[in-house]
Amino acid sequence: MNDAAPRVLLLPGWLDSDAAHWQSRWEALHGFQRVQQADWHWPRRGDWMAHLEEVLLQEPDARPALLVAHSLGCQLVAAWAAHSQHTARVRGALLVAPPDTERADMPPQLHNWRPMRRQRLPFAATVLYSEDDPYASPACSRGLAADWGAAAHSLGAVGHLNGDSGLGDWPAGVAWLRALDEATR
Repeated sequence: MNDAAPRVLLLPGWLDSDAAHWQSRWEALHGFQRVQQADWHWPRRGDWMAHLEEVLLQEPDARPALLVAHSLGCQLVAAWAAHSQHTARVRGALLVAPPDTERADMPPQLHNWRPMRRQRLPFAATVLYSEDDPYASPACSRGLAADWGAAAHSLGAVGHLNGDSGLGDWPAGVAWLRALDEATR
């Protein structure tokens, strides 16, 4: 990305992204900004939404951001966009491995993320998902993408697309982000 690129905000999911996670690597390699939530263990949807809004409004003259969300961070983007009056601050979103928080086997810490927000996003979005994600079926991932008005792309059987997936610096993910950046200029 070049100097004219928007700022990139990283939105980790439940429990944050560990050092092996591609989001942590991107933060170190590319200088992207991680949105730090107050409570990674008991994530409250309203609190996370309010903090994302706060971060987006911190720099009134900032270029519109690209959001790069993983897991519960994807649900954060959908929930925030459904309620915010400041969605013009976002140019696009790369949504990686959105979880199905309505599943019966979801941990109780995530129950306040029900129901999932399914409104069309007011900005361009791409959903990347795995065929064997333990937190969402491919059908759910494709359904969320359709509801959000996002392009959906299967990356094959790569788990939850997290640190355990062995993606390293994930250059293919950077290519998806660059494509989204170029498509939204």
